[in-house]
Amino acid sequence: MNSRAKGAAGERELSNKLKDYGYMCRRGQQYCGSNGDADVVGLPGIHIECKRVEHLNLYDAMAQSKHDAVSGEMPVVMHRKNHCDWLVTLSLDDFIALYREWSGSDENGNRI
Repeated sequence: MNSRAKGAAGERELSNKLKDYGYMCRRGQQYCGSNGDADVVGLPGIHIECKRVEHLNLYDAMAQSKHDAVSGEMPVVMHRKNHCDWLVTLSLDDFIALYREWSGSDENGNRI
């Protein structure tokens, strides 16, 4: 399978996995093919860079997600290699913002 076909298959696979969680996701470029679109769309506020490769340079993938994300979108890389689970990579700042919102705590760890 060539890399373009594998990438498209990975995007479909991830879209279907997110649908299993109840989110109406689809490949971002399947209709328009524009550069700069998220690889998978359907999670508002999240810019998804999808990588389905055995060897991934996470910093390059995250740089691409950050570059392509529009204002207000959180850049993430969702990735997996053969026979492994999907993983999500995001910046520490974005993780802390999510954690604070989820936990209801401030920057000192106090419940708010």
